[in-house]
Amino acid sequence: MPQYTYIAVTPQGKEKKGKIDASDEAKAKAILKKDGMVLLSLSEASMLEKDINITIGNPVKARDLGVFCRQFQSILNAGVTIIEALRMLGEQTENKAFAKAILETAAHVGKGETLADAMRQNPKIFPAILINMVEAGEASGSMDTSFARMATHFEKTAKTQAMIRKAMIYPVVLMLVAVVVVIIMSVVVFPKFSTMFESMGSELPGITKMVMGLSDFLVESWYILLLVVVLLVVVLKVFQTTPAGKHVFGWLAMKAPVFGKMNVKSASANFARTLSTLVSSGMSISEALEITARSMGNIWYQEALEKAKLEVEQGVGLSVALKACELFPPMVYQMLNIGESTGNVETMLDKVAEYYEEEVEMQTQGLSAAMEPMIIVVMGVIVAVLVLAMYMPMIQMYGDAGNL
Repeated sequence: MPQYTYIAVTPQGKEKKGKIDASDEAKAKAILKKDGMVLLSLSEASMLEKDINITIGNPVKARDLGVFCRQFQSILNAGVTIIEALRMLGEQTENKAFAKAILETAAHVGKGETLADAMRQNPKIFPAILINMVEAGEASGSMDTSFARMATHFEKTAKTQAMIRKAMIYPVVLMLVAVVVVIIMSVVVFPKFSTMFESMGSELPGITKMVMGLSDFLVESWYILLLVVVLLVVVLKVFQTTPAGKHVFGWLAMKAPVFGKMNVKSASANFARTLSTLVSSGMSISEALEITARSMGNIWYQEALEKAKLEVEQGVGLSVALKACELFPPMVYQMLNIGESTGNVETMLDKVAEYYEEEVEMQTQGLSAAMEPMIIVVMGVIVAVLVLAMYMPMIQMYGDAGNL
C-alpha cells in the first residue's frame, strides 16, 4: 500500500507532520479529514522517507499484546468508543506493524464491522485466541472482561517466555566468548609461535600438534569452515520447516537434557492458561482445544490436542485423552479429572497454569545458577588447553637443555 507524508493542522490548532498508508491520494485526504485535520500538504513518500519495517518471525510479541489489551480495557472503562480507543492505541504503539494493524482495525469497525471481524483481517497480528475472546465479549456485552482476561493471559505468557530466554542468554554469550577466544588464539597468537616451534627441531607434544593443526586450518581454509557452517544452518532451517523436521526438533525440545523438562512444563502452562481463558468465555471444550492446539509451538502437542479434540467430540473425557498422549505431566490430567468430576474445569486449569508457571520460574533460576560455574569451568579448560599447547614445547626445550 502506498505511503504518503503530510503536514496538517490538528483540531487543537497545532501543526503536525506524519505519514499515512492509503490506497490513493484521495483516500489519504479522506482519512485525514475524518480525523479533523486541516491538510496543508500531501505527497507520496519517497524511498528514503518511507518507514522501513523489517520483522523476523511474529512481528507482535506476547508482551505487546498484553499491553494492548490492558490499555484497551482501561480506555473502554473510561467511556471512550471502540473506534477512538483503537485510534489512540494505534497512534501511540511503537511497533509499526502492530500500529498499522490497529488503525486498519479501527477503519473496518468504522465501516460497521464487529471488532472481532475487523481483527480477523490481520490474522498474523491478532491471534485466534484474542479474536474469539473479543467475539465472546461482544456477544455477552462484557468486552472489558474479555480484554482483562486476555491481558492477564498475554502477560503470563510473556513472563514465561522472558524467563526461558534469560536462562539461555548467559550460557550462549559465554560459549560465543569461548569460540572467539579460540579463534583469536588460533589465528593470531599461534602462528607467531609456530615458527619458533619448528626451529626447535625436537618432537612437539601431541596437544601442541593438535592446536597447530587447528590454527593452520583456520588461517588457510577458514572459508571452508564458514561455508560448512552456513550450509549446515540453511539445511537445518529448511529441515525444520518440513513435517519430519518439526517432529525431530519437537522431540528434541521435550527430551533434551536439563532443558527438556523445562520445555514440557512451559508447554503445560501454556496449554492450561490458553484453554482456561477460552473456556471462561463460554466456548465449548472442543472449540477451545482447536484454538489451543494452534497456539502450541511444538507439533507433538498440536497433534495431541487435535486428537484429543476428536476424542472429546466422541464422548471421551479430556483428562483421559490427555493421559493417553503421554506428553503432559501426570498432574495435568489428574487435575483435569477432578475438574471434570466437579464441573469446575476452568478453575482447575487456572491452578495447573499457575503451578507450572511457578515451576518454570524456579527451574529457570536454578538452571541459571547451576550453568554459570559449569560454563566457567568449560572456558577454563579451553584456555588451559591453549596455554599448555603454547608452553609445553618451551618447558620441554628447557628440560632437554638441562640434560645436556
